[in-house]
Amino acid sequence: MKTKTISAIIIVGLVIIFGVYQGFIQKGKPAFTLAEVNRGTVFQEVSETGQVQKGEEISLSFKNAGKIEKIFVKVGDKVLSKEVLAKLETDSLEIQLREAQAALAVAQAQLDKLLAGASLEEIKIAQTEIESKQTSLEIAKENLNQAFEDALNILDDSYLKLYNAYTTVDSIQKTYFNINDQESIKVKDSKESIESAMSRAKSYLDIAKNDSKNENIDTALSEMKKSLDTTSKDLTAIRELCETPVCQNKVSSTDKTSLDTQRTNINTALTNITNSQQTISSMKLSVTSAENQLEEAKGNLTKLTAEPRKEDIDLYQAQIKQADAKVDLIKNQIKEATITSPTDGQITKIGKREGEIVQSGLIESVISLLPTSHFQIKVDIYEEDIVKINVGNSVDITLTAYPDKILKGKAVSIDPTEKLIEGVVYYETTINFEEIGEEIKPGMTADVVIKTAFKENVLTIPKNALQKKDDKNIVEVFKSGQIEKREIKTGLLGSNDMIEIISGLKEGEVLVIR
Repeated sequence: MKTKTISAIIIVGLVIIFGVYQGFIQKGKPAFTLAEVNRGTVFQEVSETGQVQKGEEISLSFKNAGKIEKIFVKVGDKVLSKEVLAKLETDSLEIQLREAQAALAVAQAQLDKLLAGASLEEIKIAQTEIESKQTSLEIAKENLNQAFEDALNILDDSYLKLYNAYTTVDSIQKTYFNINDQESIKVKDSKESIESAMSRAKSYLDIAKNDSKNENIDTALSEMKKSLDTTSKDLTAIRELCETPVCQNKVSSTDKTSLDTQRTNINTALTNITNSQQTISSMKLSVTSAENQLEEAKGNLTKLTAEPRKEDIDLYQAQIKQADAKVDLIKNQIKEATITSPTDGQITKIGKREGEIVQSGLIESVISLLPTSHFQIKVDIYEEDIVKINVGNSVDITLTAYPDKILKGKAVSIDPTEKLIEGVVYYETTINFEEIGEEIKPGMTADVVIKTAFKENVLTIPKNALQKKDDKNIVEVFKSGQIEKREIKTGLLGSNDMIEIISGLKEGEVLVIR
């Protein structure tokens, strides 16, 4: 009693605060009321009207396909309500259920891990990874710098080979081709070409040497390669000229050998330049790769230490809902793999044998049952309501002739074949009386209330406190004079305009109803 009094005082206080809030702070805006989150009962009902008829034989069948594992009764057996009559093999479904439950556990664990954040060990590993990638980057940069230094040495060596080639050609030109004949002109042109190439290479080499950032080495290598290539062609032209009939005996074999040596040296320098370019390119790629890996490692640490994103939370929650739905689906299939007696009665026919296959989508009577009750009620249930009803649901029956008396009954069968009434789809549902009175007569009109779901002692809120936003269930919680929007998870939606709360609210919290 004391607890209820305190609770009442708190609610009155909140109402007063709320009145001030509406009267002054929210002046001019539409008024709304408050409701407390309480424990209570939520139930679903489907109401319909039918007529009392004499009891008829009930045909029972499986909802899904499968192999009949066991039939527990024979013709003539008397059975009780909810007694198991037959079942399908469910080994495969049991395996699927365990897999689905494992997938649900994994999805929940992933969400829990996301919300909990990274462990100290995971953060330490990520930090170590950054240090390792930083070291790799430094090594890659050192290798690149070494490649640049090697390139400068190769450039120096290449220039020296150009110079030696020029000196050799100059000596041969002055010794053998110092007149104005056609051969001399060709040699002179080649010498000037080599000199020009050497001069061009030297200018780029000097720029590269004075560049502390090594930004011009690539250009110097390219220009040196062009100069070497030009010099190689000029040396070849001079050497070939020395073998012409006019010059064959004119140039000494020593000078010819010298030309061959210079040509070999130039070609070697060309190879060295090409290798240097490839090495620098490879080292640059290594630096870029190391930089990317370092940034990736830093990004991983940032993700580990950051607050979880709403998008990620929503994704994991959706995966949990999907896995949970799969578990419920398989559990329902396992449940539907069993035929139970919807009422007391006697077995009149068995249409299948153990080991036979029941086909999906076919209405195959497996067992027929004659109810003990002499009377039953047949009602047509609208297609949107039939999905809420299951065989075995309790029913309150009121006969029009005796409006003050409520009789108990039970749903014993649902005809799988639809019935069209004025273009609307209905399904015929049979209800048996659980208690028989002398007042019951065939043809009497009966109002039935089928109790499709019932939950006691659960958290409940009024239906009109719930708001829908982007497929989410939202409520407004009134706390300390402030209104806080909060996402909740709901359960059973009751016919009594109450909603079961699974998570998101606590008993005693106060909600705004607009």
